[in-house]
Amino acid sequence: MQSKGLIKFLVIIVALACLYSLSFTFVTRKVEREAEAYAGGDIAKEKAYLDSIAGETVYNLGFAKYTYRECKSYELALGLDLKGGMNVTMEISLEELIKNLADNPKDEKFNASLNSAIQKSKSSNKSVVDLFIDDYKASGTSQNLASFFATKDNASFIKTTSSDSELKSFLQKEADNAIQNSYKVLRTRIDKFGVASPNIQIQQGTNRILIELPGVNDESRVRKLLQGSAKLEFYETHDNMQIYPLLENINRSLASSIKSSETPKPVSTTDSTAVDTTQKEDNLLANLGANKGNNQDSSALAANLANENPLFSVLMPSIYQAENGQQQLAPGAQVGIANLKDTAKVNAYLARPEIKSQIPSNLKLMWAVKPEHRSPNFLSLYAIKPLPGEHGAVLTGEVITDARDAFNPQTNAPEVSMQMNSYGAKEWRRITAKAAQTKASIAIVLDGVVYSAPTVSNEIAGGSSSISGNFTIEDTKDLANVLKAGRLPTTAKIVEEAIVGPSLGQAAIDSGVNSAVIGIVIVMIFMVVYYNRAGWAANIAVLFNVFFLLGILASLNAVLTLPGIAGIVLTMGTAVDANVLIYERIREELRLGKSVRQAIADGYKHALPSILDSQITTFLVGVVLFFFGSGPILGFATTLMIGIITSLFTSIFISRLIFEFMLDRDMKISVSFPWSEKTLQNANYQFIKNRKKFYIVSLIAVAISLGFVFTKGFTLGVDFQGGRSYTVRYDKVVDLETIRKNLDETFQSTTEVKTFGSENQVRVTTSYHITETSDEADAEVLAKLNEGLSKEQGNKYEILSSQKVGPSIASDIKGRAAWSSILSVLIIAAYILLRFHKWQYSVGAAVATIHDGIILLGLFSILDGIVPFSLDIDQHFVAAFLTVLAYSVNDTVVVFDRIREDVSKSKGMNKYFGDVVNQAINTTLSRTIITSLTIIFVLAVLFVFGGEVIRGFSFAILIGIIVGTYSSIVLAAPTVYDLGKGKAIAKPAEEKVKVVTP
Repeated sequence: MQSKGLIKFLVIIVALACLYSLSFTFVTRKVEREAEAYAGGDIAKEKAYLDSIAGETVYNLGFAKYTYRECKSYELALGLDLKGGMNVTMEISLEELIKNLADNPKDEKFNASLNSAIQKSKSSNKSVVDLFIDDYKASGTSQNLASFFATKDNASFIKTTSSDSELKSFLQKEADNAIQNSYKVLRTRIDKFGVASPNIQIQQGTNRILIELPGVNDESRVRKLLQGSAKLEFYETHDNMQIYPLLENINRSLASSIKSSETPKPVSTTDSTAVDTTQKEDNLLANLGANKGNNQDSSALAANLANENPLFSVLMPSIYQAENGQQQLAPGAQVGIANLKDTAKVNAYLARPEIKSQIPSNLKLMWAVKPEHRSPNFLSLYAIKPLPGEHGAVLTGEVITDARDAFNPQTNAPEVSMQMNSYGAKEWRRITAKAAQTKASIAIVLDGVVYSAPTVSNEIAGGSSSISGNFTIEDTKDLANVLKAGRLPTTAKIVEEAIVGPSLGQAAIDSGVNSAVIGIVIVMIFMVVYYNRAGWAANIAVLFNVFFLLGILASLNAVLTLPGIAGIVLTMGTAVDANVLIYERIREELRLGKSVRQAIADGYKHALPSILDSQITTFLVGVVLFFFGSGPILGFATTLMIGIITSLFTSIFISRLIFEFMLDRDMKISVSFPWSEKTLQNANYQFIKNRKKFYIVSLIAVAISLGFVFTKGFTLGVDFQGGRSYTVRYDKVVDLETIRKNLDETFQSTTEVKTFGSENQVRVTTSYHITETSDEADAEVLAKLNEGLSKEQGNKYEILSSQKVGPSIASDIKGRAAWSSILSVLIIAAYILLRFHKWQYSVGAAVATIHDGIILLGLFSILDGIVPFSLDIDQHFVAAFLTVLAYSVNDTVVVFDRIREDVSKSKGMNKYFGDVVNQAINTTLSRTIITSLTIIFVLAVLFVFGGEVIRGFSFAILIGIIVGTYSSIVLAAPTVYDLGKGKAIAKPAEEKVKVVTP
């Protein structure tokens, strides 16, 4: 084995990297178990405990230290289907954006064209902007479309004479800005919500933003938070020196109030750093400043400070060290800084009734949006001066026409350039002139948090300003986005929503882990029983494969979902598939009389092309799923692709290293038992001769399947048809017809009710208010659902999860599913053409995969409503469907590789193509069946133990693998034979054809 040392080195490096990536998950789980034990079931107490240690070091590697918050960001996160929580898709209203940019014109053709474009966009690949411009041009009006958008606010970007291409560029840029700015606003709001490991991303190529909030259980609060309008405001501020006396009074009041209600804890006086409790108040600043940055841990100091100065023990006043060495109050609007874990306590102190009464009406204390780079665990508090009235801001974000990140021409430091409209320019001049007199600050506030509070040096006229400070380039980009968000001419609405309760999530974890463990055990037992000692080598490689897979997922910050666990289980099958190919080839080499060492070397060499071709085709399908899927399907695609890479690495290299280790020590290596050694060894079934019989059987099966597809059809999942779906668990067994009748009466429409898992658990799907996505519509549907469910007297129930999909996004999901299926077949055919250089192979593979797809669809239609589990056509089914196609081609490619090899060996021999094809099928028959069996084993485990959520998913792949095994043997290769131009490969080389001329 060449480069053995390099391979060992790679294995060690990859193993250490994976162990490092997974170690953060081990640490966070340990901390969370401690928090759970400390809280004793009190969720609020558990969260407070975790918040309190968020900034503390919990993982010390010597060369690096990590806080709990940092460890949490690096852990292998669980998806909502495993952890529970809320999954939301926000859609930016491009219709509203375009109307607002044009000042909501009443022109009939303008509005008709826009409405038409919105409708067409649901089934078109063109953007709303393109469709709108095309429809308006087709309306026959003579008015230039750009004239509607040439408003005062847009004067610097578009004119009445602008061309359609210029208008398109403007509208597309504004649409992109709206999406980016909405993303920024939502990102900040989610961070404020305090969700652990949130995931928010823009769905590329669309006007949608995908949001995952693990562990959330206050859905109404989330909806309100996410759908509220972005509110940008400019405020005058108080100076720190003005506010410090008030903070002193608050501190004294709190100390007095706390002392009267609590017995102070005794303070040790043996520590030399203890604070003298008799110190005067005028020395407080000096003592606070002396403590600032002190790395010596002093429990006595902390105890005294908390007793005597409760506010200042958690909120450090904004101070600096003057030239004389004394602590002085820092000028500006920042009045304090607190550790992130203490901000909740500061808020609680300020919210106490006796403290609120001391805070004047012209003072608001607001936190900064995020920590400064120099103090990543500390948050600044600002003193805002609201004016009398409802809002109190001196200016709102509506006056901003543009904002962008830039660099100061003199210092080259990052800054933000901001432009205002005429009204804003006039007001800004007045505001800055007043602030400049006292070098006061103007706070830029969005959604109640301070993004910046720059000091005003001079009056600013003309409406063009530059905001500078201790900014990074990323800071200026964020602030520019915030300023543009202030004139956000559109709103974001929830168009898709899924809520998973924690109890259902825990059940998913249990079923997923159980299925994974049982699956790996069964596969390992089979490999040892069938392949003897070589089976142990394969098992070690499989264990390394799972370890590497989890480590890479953790290093990529991937989210593990229930389909992702299914992907891990399937990866075991692909890892075994590669080993089976190798072992079957080794057995062939041994039959030729080669030594064990030579047979192993040749077995790996000859199996490699088939392994690569079969795994690459599956990987390509994973790529398609990755780009077209979302949520759990994205997790499945990620796991599948990474699993294929790790499977190749472990099966080719690690198992080979094990064999080399055994050979070097003269250990006996066997790849079979006596009973399994000759399994299908001399198979000589006449597949080519009987191919027409198989064609007839397949045509009949395809015809029946298509008949059911077009007559009976399918039950579409909520993500394909839109609507709302709920998983409900009753205390006792329920009758489906009774539940359905009760709900039909309540909703006054047909409701779909199915058993979901056990007989006391049902899934309810309704199209009531399907086109409405407002909070009011959600509340009404939920109220009617509860009304109908509660008619089941004496049987309590619990809603475990819910899902909402708007009709527009359902249409989009269906379109993406169709395109992903077509693209997968085309990609597979193109790859096979590239590898085998003959179109007959591509057509043969395409025929087999299309056959498998139709049969699978037919079976789902035939069995829907007959089998006792859901066979809905949804995103999970699409993932299973494409996986089936990939595994079908996997088997087919192995046969094709053997045909290519045998054709190459048969050149110069008087041998017919049909004989070569038949021999190739029979030679690979053992591998095809054994591989299919191992995958069928793991899929059967998934089907039985994987839980109701993925039962239909695992059933689809299970049936698909069986059908795919059949088609790869009796359809794909025979089709290649029938499409070949000649039945003979070649005549002997010495044979010449004589041309006789008369």
